[in-house]
Amino acid sequence: MSTTATKLVPFEEALTRYQPVMGLEIHVELNTNTKMFCGCPTEFGAEPNTQICPVCLGLPGALPVVNAKAVESAIRMGLALNCQIAEWCRFARKNYFYPDMPKNFQTSQYDEPIAFDGFIDVDVDGETYRIQIERAHMEEDTGKSLHVGGSTGRIHGADHSLLDYNRAGIPLIEIVTRTIEVPGDKAPAVARAFVNQIRDLMVALGVSDARMDQGSMRADVNLSLKPLGSDQLGTRTETKNVNSFRSVERAVRYEIGRHAAILDAGGSILQETRHFHESDGTTSAGRPKSDADDYRYFPEPDLAPVAPDPAWVEELRGTLPEPPAERRKRLQAEWGFSDLDMRDTVGAGALDLVVETIAAGATPQSAKKWWLGELARTANERGTDLQALAITPAQVAQIQGLIDAKRINDKLARQVFEGVLAGEGDPEAVVVARGLEVVSDDGALGDAVDRAIANDPDAAQKIRDGKQAAAGALIGFVMKEMRGQADAGRVRELIIEKLS
Repeated sequence: MSTTATKLVPFEEALTRYQPVMGLEIHVELNTNTKMFCGCPTEFGAEPNTQICPVCLGLPGALPVVNAKAVESAIRMGLALNCQIAEWCRFARKNYFYPDMPKNFQTSQYDEPIAFDGFIDVDVDGETYRIQIERAHMEEDTGKSLHVGGSTGRIHGADHSLLDYNRAGIPLIEIVTRTIEVPGDKAPAVARAFVNQIRDLMVALGVSDARMDQGSMRADVNLSLKPLGSDQLGTRTETKNVNSFRSVERAVRYEIGRHAAILDAGGSILQETRHFHESDGTTSAGRPKSDADDYRYFPEPDLAPVAPDPAWVEELRGTLPEPPAERRKRLQAEWGFSDLDMRDTVGAGALDLVVETIAAGATPQSAKKWWLGELARTANERGTDLQALAITPAQVAQIQGLIDAKRINDKLARQVFEGVLAGEGDPEAVVVARGLEVVSDDGALGDAVDRAIANDPDAAQKIRDGKQAAAGALIGFVMKEMRGQADAGRVRELIIEKLS
């Protein structure tokens, strides 16, 4: 029978009885200027249905042509994933009906992918896990449905749906892992680290902006449970289109608890797709999951096979960027980070943000401090990833520059971050508009120091007696009086001068 879990088994408890088994599918939109099989532009955010033609709409008599740049990008991606590159491969038609599929089939690759048998290593808590890549194949993206009238944005409860076919036909690479079995308590973090590393690799290759918030990179999370000690795999579910690193981790944890609750109750898992809900970290049922036979694959008759010249493949191998693991080791040495510093930076998804902040003029330590401190806290409170925050590495460097110039201090900087994130302008504009600049005028500071001395004569006497550590109490009074905008160093100097 099939049943629906109303309660979750706590994550740690589920792992005492079951071993999670994962499989991840990553869809990466390529940043080509035109679509996979036609000359339509691929610009994100254009007016709906303005970037379409007879080919990507599948109108009768329209013939597709393969985008050579997309093939090149696919080969470079495959090489970076340590895959073998096919000497000959072809496209197939994947037949299914869905409103956002204007042709009623998707041009994809089935049993003959362009890249196969690869791997990528990910680090989690000081341990390295090798994720085997089954394939990376070329296909076209679907259109986009907008469900109107409901409270969730899903089709259930909506009054009607609108279809935008601008995305239909955009070049897409699907990266499919083999079965992933790691220590159960590490499964969510390994899934997150894998998706994070794939994104870093795609950006380094320059084949995609890999913006999960815009849908140019999306993850499908396949998960099943098997009893501890058993070799029998359980029935899997596929949580579709998860669009952030944090959500990948949450989806794995939630599905482990949900599967365990169903199995503990004597139920069976329905093989189905599921939707992930960012608001509360839950999943809900989508549709029964089809097997390959249900798609009635057959070779695409309108496209010639792709047969990359081995010499060209080797030439492309020479264009690959520094592998992510080697890059991290190099950066760690250059920055003087400890193993823990680097682990925290990578784990927070902040590595490239720190790199760009340093390139904009900040020191490695200050860049790490803000991204892993104030900004990580803000992202956590908002339930989002660091990359989705409305602040750029250049702006973070500008804020640190204001601190270095002694125009603001760390406390005031937090208000500047708040203003930039709220859309009040760049750091300079926020400082001016909010009146946050540090007061260094000796006249104003001197008056506040006099009030501090009068307010705490005991501390003042201790300083006269040579106990300069007592100045902290007076400095605190001045900072409070001046709403944190006093130059603390200058305040200390004035206190010592007045009481010497």
